[in-house]
Amino acid sequence: MKQSEFKKRRKQLMQSVGKGNIALIGSASMHTRNRDVDFPFRQDSDFYYLTGFNEPDALAVFIPGREKGEYILFCREFDEKKALWEGAHSGLEGATAHYEADDSFPIDDLDDILPGLLENKTKVFYPMGHDLELDNSLLEWINHIRSQSRSGVVAPAELVCLDVILHEMRLFKSAAELKLMRRAAEVSANAHVKAMQVCKAGMYEYQIEAEMIYHFIQNGLRAVAYPSIVAGGKNACTLHYTENASKLKSGDLLLIDAGAECDHYAADITRTFPISGRFSEPQKQLYQLVLDAQAAALEQIKPGVPWNMAHEASVETITKGLVSLGLLKGKLKKLIKDEKYKLFYMHRIGHWLGMDVHDVGNYKIDQEWRLLEAGMVLTVEPGLYIPADCKSVDEKWRGIGIRIEDDILVTAQGYEVLTSSVPKEIAEIEALMQAI
Repeated sequence: MKQSEFKKRRKQLMQSVGKGNIALIGSASMHTRNRDVDFPFRQDSDFYYLTGFNEPDALAVFIPGREKGEYILFCREFDEKKALWEGAHSGLEGATAHYEADDSFPIDDLDDILPGLLENKTKVFYPMGHDLELDNSLLEWINHIRSQSRSGVVAPAELVCLDVILHEMRLFKSAAELKLMRRAAEVSANAHVKAMQVCKAGMYEYQIEAEMIYHFIQNGLRAVAYPSIVAGGKNACTLHYTENASKLKSGDLLLIDAGAECDHYAADITRTFPISGRFSEPQKQLYQLVLDAQAAALEQIKPGVPWNMAHEASVETITKGLVSLGLLKGKLKKLIKDEKYKLFYMHRIGHWLGMDVHDVGNYKIDQEWRLLEAGMVLTVEPGLYIPADCKSVDEKWRGIGIRIEDDILVTAQGYEVLTSSVPKEIAEIEALMQAI
């Protein structure tokens, strides 16, 4: 992503912060895997959104109207020995030359420099409660300034949660962001197609997972957006199943919930298909019901419609279908009011999608479901999960788990399905799997 995109975001943030105030945000830290080996580094999404800086041990400072430069980056100094062992890193010069910070300082000098930047500021905007070390340091810096009140300096009087501003910004995707999300969706969609094509009884769930990750990496996307769910048979009734260790059996369904990440932007796709290549009649009936619920939800995706309408449409469709199939008994409105559908459909219709797979952004404003607007991206993912030990339903339904999930961009006219290239109609899936 071009630096101009990050610069535009910083400008928007500082307009919201306002002159006379200051904003701080820290990078992610390295985490030890075992002994002297670390987990792969993944930058904090908020920090990366504003800076594009992909190193640990950094702090970004934004001071609207500061004559010597509004954007300051504290980071590691360049270390030739570290570069030899771990690869190139920016250093202070790179922070200004490549990441367009107005000024840069060593992260080790933070305690000496930052209190001076806080002096005479009215408000401090920062991600409260996200970083205990920053929380504690900020209080120490403010107390240090207070101790110098006789010299005429004034400490900030108000701490404000930066998330309120920043997460609202992240909720609306720019053209540059959508380009990355379309790439993540394209590669992820193709991987799901590959999984359908190679799947057969006798394979293990982890082998299907490996096929998908192989496709991600072969296409330049080295990170998964979240731990992949590859769940055969009754395993699909565990919503966040990630063991991925069972052998696939003929006659069962396979549920795959997996997506790649492209430059910090996630795809999130779920498909459910028959391991043998053909749905049984009970599987077909439940699958079509979930597909109909997704279609009903998608009809609600357009600007001006409250977020919750898509979920309510899916609930009504699924509950009506469960009654028709005999899995629920009673009157539709009463069953919905009493939430009887939650025995088989216990999650909501979806979530925001972006730099995080469960992305930031409020779902309600002033206790009311917010209205959809162009530029938002969300998932639509109804499901049905019939526990294997559910004695209240006919045995033919038991142990079947189905979810269908697509990534949806809200447009001025309605919506765009970013993941439409993965088959989901019954006939399309069966034709694809039997063509090999």
